[in-house]
Amino acid sequence: MVADFPSLLRLARPAQWVKNGFVIAPLFFTPGAMNAHNVGLVAAAVVAFSLLASAIYVFNDWCDREADRLHPAKKTRPIASGAVAPAAALVWGAALLGAGAALALLALPLPAALIALAYAAMATAYSARLKHVAILDVLIVAAGFVLRVEVGSAAIEITPTVWILVCTFLLALFLALAKRRDDLVKLVAGDTHRPALAGYNLQFVDTAVGMVLAALLVSYLIYTTDSAVIARFHTDKLYLTAPFVAAGVLRYLQIALVEQRSGSPTDLALTDRFLILTIFGWVATFAVLLYGSRL
Repeated sequence: MVADFPSLLRLARPAQWVKNGFVIAPLFFTPGAMNAHNVGLVAAAVVAFSLLASAIYVFNDWCDREADRLHPAKKTRPIASGAVAPAAALVWGAALLGAGAALALLALPLPAALIALAYAAMATAYSARLKHVAILDVLIVAAGFVLRVEVGSAAIEITPTVWILVCTFLLALFLALAKRRDDLVKLVAGDTHRPALAGYNLQFVDTAVGMVLAALLVSYLIYTTDSAVIARFHTDKLYLTAPFVAAGVLRYLQIALVEQRSGSPTDLALTDRFLILTIFGWVATFAVLLYGSRL
């Protein structure tokens, strides 16, 4: 069997599309830009970005197929397990890449399309080589989330605030470092599946996590109290969202350091009740502050 559709779908990792919620963020945070046209543009951007990201996941698994077969958990991935033949995977990845690129170029403003394609190029280089370089690997992961925000902003032709880009980068960097910590905790002696782990140890990662978290919380507080941001959103109550950010970060830190089961940030965001409640509370509070007076 070359491949079956359920295996191809699993190879595309649709659960990871939740990350593309960052593409929606610029429209959500710009009430004045909320209209049917912009909603359509952002929806197209999300779909295009999801297709491009899935193409990269396919390429990543193709690159790692031999190492994955030796990994206790990753050996069940579609290519490593034999459910999808390597050649079929490349065809599937090319189809996803072509569809995502075509949608971006045809449906989005050119700057947004170019940012999406730049993400695809960066992620391809990451999968092929750069993920094996310690520190650079987590920086690229974080940069990918910033590009998601930039795509959403360019799609509706607005300029995101510097602080929201900084906070996005720091949050993504924290999650990437927490994932590396989880990899270290679960590392089996002699495992060479992720060479970049040789550039990390628990003391380094814990110190880096502490630094990034401190910067994230300070940056977010500055963002919510910045005079330009207050003028943009017409409210000085944005600081009310800060407790949800602190609670969510502390919960994820608890999962990583105390429970030592950080694993996939996406899986945790979709399954951990505490994290779900903090995310919902943060979004709901922002929605009331930004849209309450418009209802």
